[in-house]
Amino acid sequence: MIVDCAIYREGQRADGPEDLSDALAEARSVGGFVWIGLHAPSEEEFDLVAEEFALHPLAVEDALKAHQRPKLEVYDDSLFLVLKPVVYEPRSDTVSTGEIMVFLGDGFVVTVRHGEGAPLKTVRRRLEEEPTLLGKGPTSVLYAVADGVVDHYLEVATELQTDLEELEAEVFSPVDGGSRHTASRIYNFKRQVLEFRRATGPLALPLARLSGTGGASGGSVPFVNDKARPFFRDVNDHLTRVNESVEGLDRLVSDILSAHLAQMSVRQNDDMRKISAWAAMAAVPTMIAGVYGMNFEHMPELRWTWSYPAVIALMAALEVLLYRTFKSRGWL
Repeated sequence: MIVDCAIYREGQRADGPEDLSDALAEARSVGGFVWIGLHAPSEEEFDLVAEEFALHPLAVEDALKAHQRPKLEVYDDSLFLVLKPVVYEPRSDTVSTGEIMVFLGDGFVVTVRHGEGAPLKTVRRRLEEEPTLLGKGPTSVLYAVADGVVDHYLEVATELQTDLEELEAEVFSPVDGGSRHTASRIYNFKRQVLEFRRATGPLALPLARLSGTGGASGGSVPFVNDKARPFFRDVNDHLTRVNESVEGLDRLVSDILSAHLAQMSVRQNDDMRKISAWAAMAAVPTMIAGVYGMNFEHMPELRWTWSYPAVIALMAALEVLLYRTFKSRGWL
């Protein structure tokens, strides 16, 4: 469905015509550009847009099917950029991703959004409040969309860092070192970091191309104003910070999982030592009682009046000796 359609000239908005076939012609006639926003369009709806703006069939297929990785494709009549906005749900501590596809061409911008996260109304409103930036043409829309997505990455990275600190405090708690469900929480957190990385990692190369810092691939990109490179470099710097943060989160959560498993192993060893110590203490009186329970006729001190209290005293003395020995070695 078409969420919004407007023509922009010198940074000012004018509502687009009802018939899409007139939108591009009208925008070019006034020296401006048309920006059409769609949300999860059907194939029939998008065919009208694709035909009007001569969008490449491969890019159209990607925009309809979604589930693409971040990438930048250059075609004869347009530029195609895929972004994956990230949404963090604090109640369930989960990260989910949507998709934004941007078609950029001579006098037009078409944005296609899939998923509920990262609506573009905020981006459009912010751009319309900055007519100087919006007056730079379609490139300003591409920059604003990329900047909005990457800035939200920073917010999600901060939320994940807070969750990781809480998880770390739980693992290294002096009380019990984490519950039995801690390992599953750590593993689930690692999955969220992996989902986040799938959105941020592949975006580095497209932004490097747009900012002109991509080495051999960092030449001029068609349909993008070269004067916008400093803006894209700023977005790329923010993305670099995000990717460094994601790398740090991934390493830390792996270290925390290793520390948790090591703590579990140490606790199990302590438990086994305690069990072994108590078993050894129980074995001594059992052995003595077993010997005196064999009912032999000729046994040492068998008919002595003080045999029973003497054997009990011997058992108690041996128990005390074993207890103090195990206690001094830290087994109890």
